[in-house]
Amino acid sequence: MGIINITDDSFYAESRSRHLHHIIEKAGQHLAAGAAILDLGAQSSRPGAVEIGAQEEQERLLPVIHALINHYPDAIISVDTYYASVAEKAVHAGAAIINDISAGEMDPQMLETVGRLQAPYIAMHMKGTPATMQKDPQYENVVREVLDYFIQKLAQCRAAGIRDVIIDPGFGFGKTLAHNYTLLRHLHLFQVLDCPLLAGVSRKSMIYRLLGTTPEEALNGTTVIHTLALQQGVQLLRVHDVKPAVETVKIWQYIRNNE
Repeated sequence: MGIINITDDSFYAESRSRHLHHIIEKAGQHLAAGAAILDLGAQSSRPGAVEIGAQEEQERLLPVIHALINHYPDAIISVDTYYASVAEKAVHAGAAIINDISAGEMDPQMLETVGRLQAPYIAMHMKGTPATMQKDPQYENVVREVLDYFIQKLAQCRAAGIRDVIIDPGFGFGKTLAHNYTLLRHLHLFQVLDCPLLAGVSRKSMIYRLLGTTPEEALNGTTVIHTLALQQGVQLLRVHDVKPAVETVKIWQYIRNNE
């Protein structure tokens, strides 16, 4: 999944764009590099980010969806939103997947809406909200609690009629550095859910804070984490840098297929 941020507030400056021609160009670069999905986000979810409303998010997203479908009609578009109304309009505009960082917790209409639309749904675990999630998050056992959360969430998704659920453990969303790496070491346990697993670790603080660098210097660390995630059973990588991620996947697939 190639990330396209339609905002000026992403933690990684190189991923930000509000100009349509830049967004179209970025999408073309992602697709040429091998991205299977374009993930559009019009609202920052970095720690402490200021929330924008559904109407503004929709006004940013819909013209981009229309333009991308016009330029790249075969592209699969995912929309990063926790608003049910935005999800519905995005799917009607041509988006294929809903990527919800709150897994329906921030809009009680989301699960019912996605079930009715019959869209694939990425459900992510987040402790709190983007404004509060990194204020001293606590777990007795982060792996057990996140796994238990998804067992319950998956049942809610099925009850709402959602057939295709993708699980995202939510690296960096209400987790300390130690929590993130504990989750990474135990991602294989999430295969019990019998759903595809997604890892969104690209250039995140779990990498650059550990290394004492910056998001701009975190590509090499990102590739290392991607490799470890693939070894743990992850099937989707949400990334800023598509070409290195595609190369990582190709090498991992070759190793796996020639054991």
